[in-house]
Amino acid sequence: MSSSLEFALGITLVPPDSPAREPLAASAARAGLRVVSGLEEASLALVDLSLPGSGPAVRALLDGPRASSLTLVALVEPGERGFAAAEALRPVDVLTVPLATHELAWRLQRAAARHVEREEQARSQEDLSLLLELTAEYAETSDVEALLHGVTRRLAEKLDIARATLVMLGRNADEGIIVAASDDPALKDLRIELSRYPEIREVMRTGKPVVMQEASTHPLLGDVERRAVAARGIHAIAALPLPIRGQVRGVLLVRAAGTRRTFTSREIDFLTTVAHATAVALRNASVLQSVRGQTEAEKTARLAAEEQAASFKPYQLFFAHVSEGVAILDDKACVLSLNPSGAAMLDIPAPEARGRHLHQITQPVDECVLMELVTTAAQGDARSGVDVEVCTAAGRRLTLSMSAAPLRDEDAATILSFRDVTDARKLEYELRQTKDFLERLIDSSVDAIIAADLKGRIILFNKGAEAMCGYTAQEALGLSVQQLYPPGVAKKIMAMIRSPEHGGKGRLALTREELVHRSGERVPVSMTASIVYEGGREVFSVGIFTDLRARMQLERKLSDVETRLEESEKSAVIVALAGTAAHELNQPLTSVMGYAELLKRKLKEEDFAWKPVDIIYREAERMAEIVRKIGKITRYETKSYMGAQQILDLDKATSHED
Repeated sequence: MSSSLEFALGITLVPPDSPAREPLAASAARAGLRVVSGLEEASLALVDLSLPGSGPAVRALLDGPRASSLTLVALVEPGERGFAAAEALRPVDVLTVPLATHELAWRLQRAAARHVEREEQARSQEDLSLLLELTAEYAETSDVEALLHGVTRRLAEKLDIARATLVMLGRNADEGIIVAASDDPALKDLRIELSRYPEIREVMRTGKPVVMQEASTHPLLGDVERRAVAARGIHAIAALPLPIRGQVRGVLLVRAAGTRRTFTSREIDFLTTVAHATAVALRNASVLQSVRGQTEAEKTARLAAEEQAASFKPYQLFFAHVSEGVAILDDKACVLSLNPSGAAMLDIPAPEARGRHLHQITQPVDECVLMELVTTAAQGDARSGVDVEVCTAAGRRLTLSMSAAPLRDEDAATILSFRDVTDARKLEYELRQTKDFLERLIDSSVDAIIAADLKGRIILFNKGAEAMCGYTAQEALGLSVQQLYPPGVAKKIMAMIRSPEHGGKGRLALTREELVHRSGERVPVSMTASIVYEGGREVFSVGIFTDLRARMQLERKLSDVETRLEESEKSAVIVALAGTAAHELNQPLTSVMGYAELLKRKLKEEDFAWKPVDIIYREAERMAEIVRKIGKITRYETKSYMGAQQILDLDKATSHED
């Protein structure tokens, strides 16, 4: 039996003098296990309950400190008593004597898998417990500095690693700040150059964890970094991102040294989760501090805002009668004034909007677009016609076209005007969708579709037209449509379209014409055309053309086949008629020749009747030769006779005889 699982686990035999030692050695090797003599190195134990006198050894095993961590397999005598004896051990499997080596190997392999699974569950439970403890501390502790040092220390103890460090990114992209380290509780705000830490720069660039299991040879590190890592005895490095509001604002950096060589995938997942939880705690702590800092300044700021709003009262009276929404913002984008139209548009009373941030009353889908507009205006540059999707206080989704400009330099205020373009943008979207659909439909047509304005300039030229005329759409646009027709045909077609005699005024029924390919080839087509009117005025003309070259080629082939069929039928009739004539004329000619020869024999050459008889005989022979040719006719061949009249050419008609 070959094992597909390879476990570096030890198995021991209890009692050690059991006869099962020999089959255990063979089966353990096949199962990928190693047999050990003591319980200290063992993860599994084969307990032989079938051996008389095994009770003390079994009791010592159950009372020992390793009992809870061992996975047991029991060996018992067949029968109810043997299985009852194994109940107290709670083994993962029970075998009966005598042992079969292949069965024991299979059972041990399954027991080893159960042991590994149990160990993984225990480690996962420990990870979850630590994560819950850290989360609780994040929620309860206000001392962020002490909290971060505690997190790094506990991670180092948990994973048995050389060092765990929290690095926050500085304002300068090349600078980092170590805010906590597991091996130095007094360390605080130590600035480092990120050029010396390629793993941190890679996390900043990708936003994903970086794991280097063989740090001293990893290609991400340069020669200097590899030598430094090797000199410090560091075997593995893992860098996990701290994402705050979608951006990497810090890195959790852990290093393995000494007996610890690598990180498992489970440990990397655990560290990633801890990094995310730490990032959330840092964000919440910064928000809490900013709220506390703002509490004392709120009254002063509110009073200053009221004074500033009062200075804009003349503007408010004017904007009250404007149909567009108008808001006056201070230098922090808070609302100083909102006119009635804007309040109705955003579903919020004007007094409630005063003093609130613009983001709060508009709830934009993309706040970056809105804040860029306001920031640009605050810097002195006016912007107009920027579409911003907002959600009103009543939950309505609107698209507002906004414009912003500085109001007065000395007040650092911004005036923001906006109007509701939701229906207009929706209509534009639907029209754009319809336009895209029609363009795809026209381009996918096999037939050529060509449109021209009233001056004959081509304004539409689809893929079918490109294939039929040899021009690309870019080349054709702007050309005169007359270049696609033989001389004079374009004017004739327009006259036919305008005439009511060819399908009605403004329409041309199916007709055959020719287009001129770029190469000069004449392309036969069938076409329909029409004039598009707008308010009774001609706007442009459009034609749909079907290439007839393949169809006409097929028609020519059919015509040739019909001609050959007619000739074949004629030849068959002639051959049949010739055979009949030869058969019917042959007998009387034979009689005439016979009687003429008989008369010649009875007459002498000096007799008066001999010469006429001789003529009869020779003409009869000539007729017989003609009859033989008629009988040999194989096809229909004619020749001229007396002007335009045609008669059968016997020589050609019989020349194909094999």
